[in-house]
Amino acid sequence: MSLFAIADLHLSLGTDKPMDVFHGWENYTERLQKNWVSFIKPEDTVVIAGDISWAMNLQDTKADFTYLNQLPGTKLILKGNHDYWWSTRRKMESFLAENGFSTLKIIHNSAELVGDIAVFGSRGWLYNAETPEDQKVINREVGRLKTSLDEAKKLGGTPIAFLHYPPVYDGNECTEILDVLLENHIKECYFGHIHGNQAMRRAITGDYKGIQMHLISCDYLKFCPILVR
Repeated sequence: MSLFAIADLHLSLGTDKPMDVFHGWENYTERLQKNWVSFIKPEDTVVIAGDISWAMNLQDTKADFTYLNQLPGTKLILKGNHDYWWSTRRKMESFLAENGFSTLKIIHNSAELVGDIAVFGSRGWLYNAETPEDQKVINREVGRLKTSLDEAKKLGGTPIAFLHYPPVYDGNECTEILDVLLENHIKECYFGHIHGNQAMRRAITGDYKGIQMHLISCDYLKFCPILVR
């Protein structure tokens, strides 16, 4: 049983939002599926850290979730900035159950134990947020991250953070999010959101203040989930 991670699948099988208009994304769903079935076994778990589907509501996610559900392994899903379909935990879990999406689970003010790893996280937010509206979002995301971490601590195991937004980028910190990780001595953080060669080169990876940072955007990983443990 292994734990993998990836982010930013940007699936649009049920809506008109093609990603293959972008360089490097040609036939990406086929490439992702080929890589996935080559490395992921049914007993494995994959964390998908946001921007999963371009659907605007839960009903429109069916084609994308059907695609994910038939792939091997359990998938732990977190919210990204483009997951407009995201709803309350209760509504999402009911939708998954009603449609037989048995391999998909939501991480939302919650955590999951995978072997000896406690998976926790939230969407996070922008490092350069300055408006009062942005500050409200940051405060809400900090609360969700803390709640998820509290649940991870109850489960035992080693807590590993998964965010959509990077807590630090190009030397700029989202201090409110980063402080939660530092104050709780989190040693590993996986994040997505960053796309394109120039932007990805500015992403902070490796050790940062004692935290191992990992960029897991789909295109950065060449459409292949990365092994966590």
